[in-house]
Amino acid sequence: MDDSPRTLHIAAWDDRFLAWLLDILLVGAVLSALGETAGVFSLLAGGLSGTTPVTGLNGLGLFVYWTVLEGRQGQSVGKMVMNIAVTDERGNAIDYGTAAIESFGKAFLLPIDILVGWLAYEEEGLRLFNKLSSTIVVETDEEATGKPSDVEYVYPSDK
Repeated sequence: MDDSPRTLHIAAWDDRFLAWLLDILLVGAVLSALGETAGVFSLLAGGLSGTTPVTGLNGLGLFVYWTVLEGRQGQSVGKMVMNIAVTDERGNAIDYGTAAIESFGKAFLLPIDILVGWLAYEEEGLRLFNKLSSTIVVETDEEATGKPSDVEYVYPSDK
């Protein structure tokens, strides 16, 4: 077993922001489409008003989105595009509970989450809810994505 220290490159704030922006746009578009669909069905069924069940649920939608994707694979769509991932402090995968804690701040309390992070954990590159969940956001290796570094795959075409 290799005892050398593992090198993790903390993701830059601009990469994290762009990933967040992509996620906001994606989830917003999906929720908007669902809201429009629900609104049409509500009007066709003689609904009470033009509001939909989806209205005001953006935070909840983002929370579920980030918790599920980051708890499952460490990356949302935005993080995949930016080649960054959420891990524990050792660079290992996180679980759904940890992802829920980490996601809560950016879904519901983003200004406070970032401001406290910048003031208290500037050197570490953490948001408040990264600190509370013991997570970090790291750069991923494009070529090794999805493949353990200590495993070599032999494909049928290689035989």
